[in-house]
Amino acid sequence: MYCFESVVRYSELDADGRMSLTAILNLLQDCCTFQSEEIGIGVAFLQRERRAWVLSSWQVVVNRYPGMGEKLYSYTWPYGFKGFLGFRNFKIEDGKGETVAYANSIWTYLDTEKKIPVKVPKEVKERYVFEPPYEMECAGRKIRTEEGMLPGEPVRAGRLYLDTNRHVNNGKYVAIAAECLPEGFKARQLRAEYKMEAHLSDMIYPKSKAFGNRVLVSLENSEQKPYAVVEFWEEDV
Repeated sequence: MYCFESVVRYSELDADGRMSLTAILNLLQDCCTFQSEEIGIGVAFLQRERRAWVLSSWQVVVNRYPGMGEKLYSYTWPYGFKGFLGFRNFKIEDGKGETVAYANSIWTYLDTEKKIPVKVPKEVKERYVFEPPYEMECAGRKIRTEEGMLPGEPVRAGRLYLDTNRHVNNGKYVAIAAECLPEGFKARQLRAEYKMEAHLSDMIYPKSKAFGNRVLVSLENSEQKPYAVVEFWEEDV
């Protein structure tokens, strides 16, 4: 199990003075990236091999949103590989050892030249140490869209949206989807399914629908094909 320590920075706060949901997602992304770097199969290795780990789905549960200056401990561990898929858990604890957030994720090992999934090689598998899966109620990977979703403000994918894979980073989709949430909506749980890549200058068209304490958002291209589908639940569900 890999762990790194951090503190909540001002740049990570939302308008309420609490750590934002996208900042929590960034912390989880950083945690697994740091682990891969430490064991020698990080960004440089993947670029050299023309490979990438692409997130297929998130399920993130937030118990509370920490405040400015709080010390946090982020943990991650893989619990399995299957063909071209990797399965990974996360948790974030505060200075008292209480769980702030936890997550399950599914990743696809991708050939970046051919743009196809490929089997995780033995040399990559052998670098990781498996741990038992986190005890949580795991939702399905697929998220179904609904009839009657209302269009939101289109977003152009600028350079600030891109990561080292030259596509829109998975956290940016969540940030775009969160703009569709009602004022004051505080997500307790997030699910996101990633369907295809958006690149520089692509237009992203949000559609959303609220179901009481749940908001469903589909981020689509001009042909109404989704880049990602994101589902939020509010605190009091």
